Amino acid sequence: MTPTARLAAAIDLLFEMEAAPRRPADAVANSFFRERRYIGGGDRRAVSAQVWSVLRAWRRLGWWLARAGGEPRPRLLVGALSVLEGRPVESLQRAFSGGRYAPDVLEPAETRVLRALEGHTLDHPDMPEAVALEIPDWLLPALQAQFGERTRAEIEGLTAPATLDLRVNLLAGTREQAREALSADGFACEPTPLSPWGLRIPSRAPVTSSKPFQSGLVEIQDEGSQLVVQAVGARPDMRVLDYCAGAGGKTLGLAMCMENRGHIVACDVSEPRLDGAVRRLRRAGVHNVERHLLVSGDKWAKRRAASFDRVLVDAPCTGTGTWRRNPDARLRLTEADLAELTIKQGEILDRAASLVRPGGRLVYATCSILRAENTDRIDTFLATHPGFRLVDLRDPEAAGVAIAPQALGSGATLQLTPRQHGTDGFFCAVLEREAA
Repeated sequence: MTPTARLAAAIDLLFEMEAAPRRPADAVANSFFRERRYIGGGDRRAVSAQVWSVLRAWRRLGWWLARAGGEPRPRLLVGALSVLEGRPVESLQRAFSGGRYAPDVLEPAETRVLRALEGHTLDHPDMPEAVALEIPDWLLPALQAQFGERTRAEIEGLTAPATLDLRVNLLAGTREQAREALSADGFACEPTPLSPWGLRIPSRAPVTSSKPFQSGLVEIQDEGSQLVVQAVGARPDMRVLDYCAGAGGKTLGLAMCMENRGHIVACDVSEPRLDGAVRRLRRAGVHNVERHLLVSGDKWAKRRAASFDRVLVDAPCTGTGTWRRNPDARLRLTEADLAELTIKQGEILDRAASLVRPGGRLVYATCSILRAENTDRIDTFLATHPGFRLVDLRDPEAAGVAIAPQALGSGATLQLTPRQHGTDGFFCAVLEREAA
């Protein structure tokens, strides 16, 4: 594709995202490219990079366009970002040529708006702080109360592009073997600093087409997610429940820790997600996992009460910790969403707690940085479940696992942020049920 064709495709993709505002951008993009298989891998990455740059700057671009008398529509959003990054309007006019595969010619009103932006940069001292930080207005006070003077730095960490992290499947080989195999396929990577199983590629890469991925030697998984798996402390002789398993990312890690022995049950309320786990389990060579679909009125949980050594609750959450991968999610999050999710998290914790055997452990995790979904949920749970106590992850003997000290702060829980740890934002608390 020519640069102008890529520009036109980026605008078209943004139009499709605009038409489905509640659908995740990556899902819209996947559908967009599936319907246009003539767009090759390199072009897909280039188009996606343009679109994700717009999504990361959405509120600031909207502020500039309103100031210049324009509307935040895809053509002007793409054009405004180019101008604010230093591209002359004359160059944009040549790109918006109306020729074959190129965007339609800039209208006079569009040109006036873009000319008003020349000489400026994306940031401006008059911007409201929430706009400059690309977050909803209502969320800023909560983050300021949580992070204090670190607020800006922590939020900026959520807007930077993410690395591509892989977890080595120790059932299939060592980390060094995986690194060598990826290198042979043209993917340079380095060991992650916190996870003993991780490899990191600095930016997006088509690693799913590589032999190490297709053979099950590596799996895409953020380093923070790997640390959550480590914190579970699953062993080969255990019965383990992955209560909100989704497509099985953490299930795969648990199976690896258990050396493909013991018994894992992967549960979820979504049949398509559980079905999606089958292919991943086969690719990884995992055979100690049973899947179970949770449905209303199901007697399954009652029959298995107090029977699991470990119960992992990877709870549904706002996903604020993944905003560097999913910048569009910031635009959709509302106060009502957060309130609804915290209620759901409490209900899930209550149900999951009944499945933990005496002396067993309940592990609660989110990919959120918000206190309301993390420490507040644990405080509420402990206040209403006196039979559980918080395990201090800083103490390897008590925790049963040796998590990298630099991944742990001053508290007993795991609280990761992109700014501090280079991972997605994750929270993890381990709760032990008193022995009978």
